[in-house]
Amino acid sequence: METTGSKKKFSAGDIIMKQGEAGQSAYIIEEGRVDIVIETPDGKQQSVGTRGAGAMIGEMAIVDNAPRTATVKAVEDCILLEITSEDFARRLENTDPVLRMTTQVILTRYRDTLTRADITGAGKNWPPAEVIELSHAEKGDAVQNIKISNEFSAALKNGEVSLHYQPMIDLQTHQISGFEALMRWEHPERGFISPNIFIPIAEESGVIVEASEWALKESCKALRRMEQRTGRDRDLFMSVNFSSRDFVAENFVDSVYTTISESDVRPEQLHIEITERMLMDQPDHARETLNMCRKAGMDISIDDFGTGYSSLSYLNYFPIGILKIDRSFVSDMHSNEGSMALVKSIIGLGKNMKMKIIAEGVEHQEEAKSLKELGCDMAQGYYFARPMPEADVTKFIAQADTIEF
Repeated sequence: METTGSKKKFSAGDIIMKQGEAGQSAYIIEEGRVDIVIETPDGKQQSVGTRGAGAMIGEMAIVDNAPRTATVKAVEDCILLEITSEDFARRLENTDPVLRMTTQVILTRYRDTLTRADITGAGKNWPPAEVIELSHAEKGDAVQNIKISNEFSAALKNGEVSLHYQPMIDLQTHQISGFEALMRWEHPERGFISPNIFIPIAEESGVIVEASEWALKESCKALRRMEQRTGRDRDLFMSVNFSSRDFVAENFVDSVYTTISESDVRPEQLHIEITERMLMDQPDHARETLNMCRKAGMDISIDDFGTGYSSLSYLNYFPIGILKIDRSFVSDMHSNEGSMALVKSIIGLGKNMKMKIIAEGVEHQEEAKSLKELGCDMAQGYYFARPMPEADVTKFIAQADTIEF
């Protein structure tokens, strides 16, 4: 055998792996063919098939620490690409936990099927598959994620999920310009569950599509009620967050159009808020969808700008109208020269590209003043107001015609 990096070369007749031995790697056959042989309990050798280029061998070794279930011999000169158990574990760890658990359980059951068939001899089928499957579930967060996903879906139907609205302030006029709609979940047993927990899980499971559709309808209706109660007719906007899951839904644009029509909100009052990463997932599809939204009059807002790809090319490729400066830069702008430089650059970039700039996470008066001096258009953050339910928003609008800072 000859080893070159992650590739291993075997000559015809070489034994690549032996039944019963411990294994730390699987292999993908790039060139050549191999014969797979098992030894039955009575000591007989039995060929169970051959594999050629593109096939994987020894995959069970990277799932558990059990011995090899077969002997593999090179029929021709072979070049194999090695996948170590450490590399596989690292890759698997970065996947959706439900997919991770499913993969491990399927392979564990396959292993258990082989051992129960006495391929490796009697008495070698411990621990049973159900014990190993349980350990996979206990080690990972897959079961918890499934539980949260199911409970969140039920919570939407049971009215346990609500929307809070955080005001966005025009830094030049000091008036309220609009709001960002933010989902809140109050679990009947566990209390408040952070969006940082349930939103990513809802995105992974696809429940986010249902949640986003609900949030859009509720927030648009709330906006009309707020305007009617405060006399701010047609001059406020509502920013609603969407995920990549929403964009691939076939009826996304139609659903948005229908909601706008039914709620009597003008298209220009709706800001579709998305992240940089979402644009990169399916750029062509995202561009087409966003173009339809812009043609209808809606605006497109990029959330957490500066923390993702931040490519000038995509700012030109997509019909973006608003950049939101990430809160981490705003909070550090007076203590970190780099953050201040980034804030100035983003504001300048937005102005040059005729985009509006919104600063997130403003918590101190000096941040608000500096952002105003730098020419930032709007800001949101605890300094102005925390996210609040609709009833409190109506009072806030009535009491705070202008915000002093």
